[in-house]
Amino acid sequence: MAEHMQQFVRLPQRPPAKRGVSERRADFAEIYRGFDQEGARAQASRCSQCGIPFCQIHCPLGNNIPDWLKLSSEGRLEEAYEISAATNTFPEICGRICPQDRLCEGNCVIEKGFESVTIGAIERYITDTAFDNGWVRPIRPRRERGRSVGIIGAGPAGLAAAEALRRQGYAVHVYDRHDRVGGLLIYGIPGFKLEKSIVERRRAWLADGGIAFHLNQDIGGALSFTELRDRHDAVLIATGVYKAREIAAPGSGLAGIVPALDYLIASNRKGLGDMVPDFDSGLLNAAGKRVVVIGGGDTAMDCVRTAIRQDATSVTCLYRRDRANMPGSMREVSNAEDEGIKFTWLAAPEAFLGDTSVTAVRAVRMHLGLADASGRQTVEPIAGSSFTVEADLVIKALGFDPEDLPGAFGEKNLGLSRWGTLKIDPRSFMTALPGVFAAGDIVRGASLVVWAIKDGRDAAASMHTYLERSAAREASAFATAAE
Repeated sequence: MAEHMQQFVRLPQRPPAKRGVSERRADFAEIYRGFDQEGARAQASRCSQCGIPFCQIHCPLGNNIPDWLKLSSEGRLEEAYEISAATNTFPEICGRICPQDRLCEGNCVIEKGFESVTIGAIERYITDTAFDNGWVRPIRPRRERGRSVGIIGAGPAGLAAAEALRRQGYAVHVYDRHDRVGGLLIYGIPGFKLEKSIVERRRAWLADGGIAFHLNQDIGGALSFTELRDRHDAVLIATGVYKAREIAAPGSGLAGIVPALDYLIASNRKGLGDMVPDFDSGLLNAAGKRVVVIGGGDTAMDCVRTAIRQDATSVTCLYRRDRANMPGSMREVSNAEDEGIKFTWLAAPEAFLGDTSVTAVRAVRMHLGLADASGRQTVEPIAGSSFTVEADLVIKALGFDPEDLPGAFGEKNLGLSRWGTLKIDPRSFMTALPGVFAAGDIVRGASLVVWAIKDGRDAAASMHTYLERSAAREASAFATAAE
């Protein structure tokens, strides 16, 4: 092994510097400054090159992390990019938004005694450098197959599938109901985690490779699902899940109680320069308000950190479990605490107070009980522990459920699971409809971007197999008819 590796014994972990709290609270720019060349090389050299790379095992994409860390430490960044891009469609995005503390970095073998390798920041550095140097070249298939695929949804699963299928030589058409490409990457995730220029850069790269985007599409309405199927040899549904979960509590219908995604989309659209009447009216704007966010996942963290940047008077996060049981990234929780967000652990709303608009949340203290069948501790209210948190804006960040796609698409034969997600053959990704596949959150349920990328790539491989077999059958039938 080269002498420059295993430097964790002498080099401490040094993540990229963060901008100061007062500076980053004033805008929506990314909070991490990024590595310079020497910083990236030094931090990559901390990798132990262990025999069993748990970082790779715990990455949903199985990224070859030790390999591109070693290449980075040697300054061979173009090769490092090639290795990284071989398994990940969007490494610069995953490097920014993946919860590395729960995945690769959290399972780094040196993490306990020496702190983990800064895998995500190096991943981001490699790909940003590749773009800067022109190493990220447009997709150029070796041959065109003369067959086309339609993909419904321009989020990470749909885009990952589009890239893989285009490389195989298919004509790829991506349809989306929004006016920009990216799905939650563009509209759901705030700029302080992922600046929109990063997503736009990938959109341009995909378009340069020959992928056609059809935006503002009403699938099941102006464009029927049947017509879409007739246009293409195969179809992938990758719409994601957007339906907000509700709170069954008195007063939940008061004005000023809004779903998290509505709030985040309004903020992101405003940042993109769009006209957003509900933002301008104050309905989806936290400026000058006492904000309470209910939930403990990454979406809740996005909401609290957005509200503080909109000059909210105060921001409180209510979560029914404790800090150790937060489903969101601990790194995001720490960033939120730095920025002045107050966390009230072991508390759940029991009612919303106000006449026509919300003025407060009445919450109750919770107690962690025994583990249930899922392995998580149950939560139980503590009698007589109610308290009140004043609020002018309450944001519900309780997760997402799938929309009724069979109803929206007018296709009753799309089978559903008991959770309302699309039912597929787990090996082929095909739905009950021949030639119609599905991937991402609409199958898995609300999950991480990295899992959506994984599912999109796997679905694309199954679609390629299906289309090749279909082409072979057609060729055989043609040959038989000609005899």
